[in-house]
Amino acid sequence: MTSTATPTLALEGVTKRFPTGTVAVREVSMALQPGDFVTVVGPSGCGKSTLLRLASGLETVTGGSIDVHAAATSYVFQDATLLEWRSARTNVELVGELRRVPKQERRRRAQEALDLVGLTGFESQHPRQLSGGMRMRVSLARALVADPELALFDEPFGALDEITRLQMQTELQKLFQLKRFAGLFITHSVSEAVYLSTRVLVMSGRPGRIVAEVPVPFPYPRPPELRYEPEFAELTGRVSAALGEHS
Repeated sequence: MTSTATPTLALEGVTKRFPTGTVAVREVSMALQPGDFVTVVGPSGCGKSTLLRLASGLETVTGGSIDVHAAATSYVFQDATLLEWRSARTNVELVGELRRVPKQERRRRAQEALDLVGLTGFESQHPRQLSGGMRMRVSLARALVADPELALFDEPFGALDEITRLQMQTELQKLFQLKRFAGLFITHSVSEAVYLSTRVLVMSGRPGRIVAEVPVPFPYPRPPELRYEPEFAELTGRVSAALGEHS
C-alpha cells in the first residue's frame, strides 16, 4: 500500500545482535501504513519473531531505528497466554483493568470483542474448558478490546489443527477488514501469508534480511474458496520461489 501518511510502524536499517554474538536480523527496513496487513515469512531461525519483538519494544535494536506511531499496540503470541483462573470474559477484561477502565465499561467492551470473535455464550468458560481454537479466539478478543492501531501476531495459528487454522484465518481477515489496524504477522505458512495479507515480505536465512516483497491484490473480504484460484496459486508460487532462493 502506497501512502504519504505517517507510517504506523517504520523500521530503518534495523540490526539485532545478541550478547552471545548471534546476529538475528541485519539492516531490515519496512513501513506499515494504516490499513496495511504485512506478513513476514522465512526459514526457521531467520529472526522473524525477533523482528516482531523489536517492533513491540520487548527487545532493543543494536543498529538502526524503529518508530511507532500508534496510540495502542496489541501483541498476539504463539500460545494463547490466558490466565487459567479467569473466565474468557475476565481474561479479555484484563486490558481494561490494567488501564483502570470502569467495570461496567470494560465488561461491555469485553462482550463486544467476544461477540466479534464468535464466542457468544462461552463468556464464563475457563481456558481448560475451551478448545485450542477457542482459546486463540479469546486471545484475539483480548487484543481487539484495546482498539489497537498496530497489531502484532507471532504465528498465532501454528499449533492449531488444519481445519481450525483455516477457520481462524478467515475470521482474522474479517476482523482486519472491520477494524483496519496495521498488522504485522509472522508465519511459516506461505498460503496463510498470501490469504491474509496486503503484502508478503520474504526473509533470508540468518541473519535475516528482507529479500523479496510480494503485493497481494485480492480485495477483502476474501472467501475461503480463494485458496483454490489460479491467481492465488501463482502468488504462493512466487513467495515459495523467493524462499527457496534465499533459505
